[in-house]
Amino acid sequence: MQFDTITFDVDNHVATITLNRPDALNAFDDAMAADMTLAWETVRDTDDIHVAVLQANGERAFSTGVDVKGGGRWFLRDNVWNSFDPGATLGPKLHHRVWKPVVAAVHGMCAGGGQYFINEADIIICSDDAVFFDPHANIGLVSAVEPIGMLWRGVPLGDVLRWALMGNEERITAQSALRIGLVTEVVPGADLRARAREIADSIAARNPKAVQGTVRAIWESLDMARTIGITNALAYTHIGNQPPWTAPTRKRTPSYR
Repeated sequence: MQFDTITFDVDNHVATITLNRPDALNAFDDAMAADMTLAWETVRDTDDIHVAVLQANGERAFSTGVDVKGGGRWFLRDNVWNSFDPGATLGPKLHHRVWKPVVAAVHGMCAGGGQYFINEADIIICSDDAVFFDPHANIGLVSAVEPIGMLWRGVPLGDVLRWALMGNEERITAQSALRIGLVTEVVPGADLRARAREIADSIAARNPKAVQGTVRAIWESLDMARTIGITNALAYTHIGNQPPWTAPTRKRTPSYR
């Protein structure tokens, strides 16, 4: 496969997707949206891929959102009812229905629409230089889809509103992101990719169908009442937990954080 704006590699059941527009701070345009569609569909439909890692090239930014300088307003149409969400294809879950785990490794700036890439990741870790902010308010634009995605992740309402309403002046640091639950781990920048791969390898070594059932049941429950979500989850356990089960082949050393 040939990509213009990302790189895509598969090794030992792990697909690594790397945003690769560092000169544009990995802002996304129509080409990147198309590349991400192909990447997520490949992850979804390739049984040999068990887990995906999402990361970015360049020292300054993971992603600064939509590319407003390089033709990034391709999603606006003369008829407003034909316009569409520019970031819909960037995440794995809602649009592409990828139930394989996604580990996002964030460094540098993650601004505005950059949240599209990580709101649907299963595990988000970041480097100690990561910073999250939303420039919509500074240029008079509604910020809605990205903060709602943060709420889905369980980020507290007050923190989401501060992020969305205070613009560039409200910067969520790596440690604050850890405190509010936006990320689950902070590591030195030099260790970020290795740690993301370590997590991915650990998950990839497990029963891929059981893992996918777990991911799907949990994400789908977010759109359901509690009793319906539990009923749906129980059905998935009956579908996915057919004997014989495979006993662990080796004892793993626990990791602590």
